[in-house]
Amino acid sequence: MESFEWKVTPEQKSTRIDKLITTLNENWSRTQVQIWIKEGHLKVNDSEVKTNYKVETGDVITLDIPDPEELEVVAENIPLDIAYEDEDVIVVNKPRGMVVHPAPGHSSGTLVNALMYHCKDLSGINGVIRPGIVHRIDKDTSGLIMVAKNDHAHESLVEQLKAKTTRRLYKAVVHGVIPHEIGTIDAPIGRDKKDRQSMTVTEENSRDAVTHFTVLETFDNHTYVQCELETGRTHQIRVHMKYIGYPLVGDPKYGPKKKMFDIEGQALHAAVLGFVHPRTEEEVVFEAPLPEEMENLLHLLRTK
Repeated sequence: MESFEWKVTPEQKSTRIDKLITTLNENWSRTQVQIWIKEGHLKVNDSEVKTNYKVETGDVITLDIPDPEELEVVAENIPLDIAYEDEDVIVVNKPRGMVVHPAPGHSSGTLVNALMYHCKDLSGINGVIRPGIVHRIDKDTSGLIMVAKNDHAHESLVEQLKAKTTRRLYKAVVHGVIPHEIGTIDAPIGRDKKDRQSMTVTEENSRDAVTHFTVLETFDNHTYVQCELETGRTHQIRVHMKYIGYPLVGDPKYGPKKKMFDIEGQALHAAVLGFVHPRTEEEVVFEAPLPEEMENLLHLLRTK
């Protein structure tokens, strides 16, 4: 364990604690410092503080950086569909059925297991279990996901997600015929009190959530839509489309109990991903074609 101690000078007064620490050691990212604060490794005058604490002259700051955990996630030679890769980021077209990172019941076969075999230089901000992972998409959602290869890239991409400047377009097939061409769903999402494994639209312990949708094609009893995320809450598109009465086809959690089509999981694909590159500061946009099973579903609906 490494230990550090500083005393706040008059010039540093009123600076946010997380921002101040990054100026004291430029090798630490602000995201990493915030994690140390939340985990109680940083104290001010022997007391834990929040990340937005503003320091006072004479404050004594101590930071005890824990030793790195032993890497327990095993690298696995799993083929990856890589849309883009450089020294800072990897953009992967994740297949349906692949979990993003290890969790109880999914210790292997995840995107992280595959990434660790493919490259050794993933960012460490999210720790051993989720190295490089900036955002997630559900196991049975296919499509594009961005991964950071160093802490600078990770912090940049996270800040863009927070600022809502990334571009994330999804294609989905829903039950019912949506009667208008475009719409916006602005409804907060939180944990469902009746089912802790599910999310729901609720005012209690929720976070704001905004989804914009465009109708691409209509069928007798279904609609093919494009959804654009303004926020990125757990199960957001699935919850929002159910909320307005058009649940996703094949969704085992939020859709009809009766299975109508031969498709595993929800008909949802992360088709477009855009962000400002952390190093070049130029906007980059990537597209991934629909997986075969969604193409087959659309063909079936068009020919019914």
